[in-house]
Amino acid sequence: MEGKWLSVLEFAAYKKKSISTIRRYIKANRVKFKEDAGKYYIFVKNFEDEITTLERRTLELQLENERLKKENRFLNEELSEVKMLITIYESKQEPQLPTLPNEL
Repeated sequence: MEGKWLSVLEFAAYKKKSISTIRRYIKANRVKFKEDAGKYYIFVKNFEDEITTLERRTLELQLENERLKKENRFLNEELSEVKMLITIYESKQEPQLPTLPNEL
């Protein structure tokens, strides 16, 4: 069988689809794929490499952008949890006012 195994990123560019769509294709077994060292590869018959360096870089940046958005959401959730814990901790402690001397 003549063809080539493409990474998810390469296949997304080749088919002009989003990376998320390609992942859904893999999950639904709509494409022939294999997993190698935790990465998915999709088989394409009669592959013609039409991806330019600029397109490849654009897709890499889109992937990095998606990763950073997820990381940002995670960090915002953690920050919210820390703020909540600080509020709970501070509300449980009674304020300690200094004692005033008897003679002023």
